[in-house]
Amino acid sequence: MKNWKKCLVSEASSIISAIRVIDLTEAKIAVIVDDDNHLKGTVTDYDVRKAILAGGDLHKNVQTIMNITPKKLGVGADENTILSEMLGKAVRQLPLVDMDGRVVDIKILSDFNDNASEKDNPVLLMAGGLGTRLRPLTNSCPKPLLKIGNKPILEIIVENFIQEGFRNFFISVNYKAEMIEDYFGDGSKWGVSIQYLHENKRLGTAGAMSLLPKGITKPIIVMNGDLLTKVNFYQLLEFHTKHHGAATMCVREYTYQIPFGVVRFDDWKITELVEKPKTTEFVNAGIYVVSPEVFYGLKENEYIDMPDIFQQLIERKKSTSLIFPIREYWLDVGRLEDFERAQAEINELI
Repeated sequence: MKNWKKCLVSEASSIISAIRVIDLTEAKIAVIVDDDNHLKGTVTDYDVRKAILAGGDLHKNVQTIMNITPKKLGVGADENTILSEMLGKAVRQLPLVDMDGRVVDIKILSDFNDNASEKDNPVLLMAGGLGTRLRPLTNSCPKPLLKIGNKPILEIIVENFIQEGFRNFFISVNYKAEMIEDYFGDGSKWGVSIQYLHENKRLGTAGAMSLLPKGITKPIIVMNGDLLTKVNFYQLLEFHTKHHGAATMCVREYTYQIPFGVVRFDDWKITELVEKPKTTEFVNAGIYVVSPEVFYGLKENEYIDMPDIFQQLIERKKSTSLIFPIREYWLDVGRLEDFERAQAEINELI
């Protein structure tokens, strides 16, 4: 890998420093080393999101979350051995070390496969809503075609997926469907395939999946068509697959303040008074990965919301429903103030 040294992070660095390396380098890994470049551990996107779910402080030392027994190979390993190790261990990055344990190179899967970045998984974008909260803007234009900067919201979403290697799209449409179809056509303008799922009646936030054609064998990403985000969708899919998920829900932290003083007590005795405390919860972010056994199990043209699907999976207990915490930029363009905010933050999206 070219510029592999940019993936090296000092063992004295913070978790935030490791996040910057993961986000900005091709390898998407932070390799933790001492002053002499001896391998001490690695940090991946999975390690960071696990720390977020645990309520970890991202300003702490990177050693608090790093994998201290990372997969690695000796510098003399040939390409076949390296590729076999990557495929066998299901890893995309592999540090190479010399006899003293110093990092001398980092290999990534795309070094061996030019098509490694392309994804066969379909993407379903939900674009059939009325956009009621954005009236009067949506009186004559469907919300997905409202422009942020000089591009419609949905085009920004599609292009972000394309940058990550996705080529197969479905768009569910209802309100002013013809305008969306006229704009995107079959997707050939962007070098991708776009097909449309027509909701002839309101089907909720998940019912459109019942209209998917037969023959899809891989998990599908489902996302609301009014979300602007820089989530790493490859890492989302990788997480879903690694943990054998039936359905995965992206979640984000939401902090709110109780507007009163809170009284804590034990057996009638006050133990603590806390003035207007802040509370943090994880909330649904409107992005999902759903496996075929779930969406092919839906009744066609039947109204159902995505939370209902997760509740059914929870009740079954045999199917795994997962959460994937978002740490990247995320904005739901559902209200006029959100639309105005998106205009101001356009540079975050491109």
